[in-house]
Amino acid sequence: MAYDADWPPLSPSSTGMRGRCPRCGQGHLFNGFLTLRPNCEVCGLDYSFADPADGPAFFVVCFGSVPSIALAVWLEVSYQPPFWVHLLISLPVLLITCLLPLRPLKGWLIASQYFYKAEQGKLDRGSGSPQADDTQHKS
Repeated sequence: MAYDADWPPLSPSSTGMRGRCPRCGQGHLFNGFLTLRPNCEVCGLDYSFADPADGPAFFVVCFGSVPSIALAVWLEVSYQPPFWVHLLISLPVLLITCLLPLRPLKGWLIASQYFYKAEQGKLDRGSGSPQADDTQHKS
């Protein structure tokens, strides 16, 4: 297995949006549509560090489904079309704007976690923390 120093840094947007390994840019991130592979088949990078959680779904809801629902509401209020018109217009627009961006966004978030070496936050209760300084000044 190669070390991270052996690989040049790759842009998270170029690798993640294409679903490629954030380290080598050649291996795949996904097994299926959104299922993350255990590791890269080219460089062997373990993807256990990756935890995009609900980030992709949040971005899709904010930037995809809200305008799609606004379109459906506008269509209903302005024209009051029959139900089948919503099935032909509103439903496909909603599915396209909600499903298509999920995979590139998830890949981008995973690649960004690797690129910026993101990890779970930790509280530092050492001597340099503000809480420790307050207790030292009070005594």
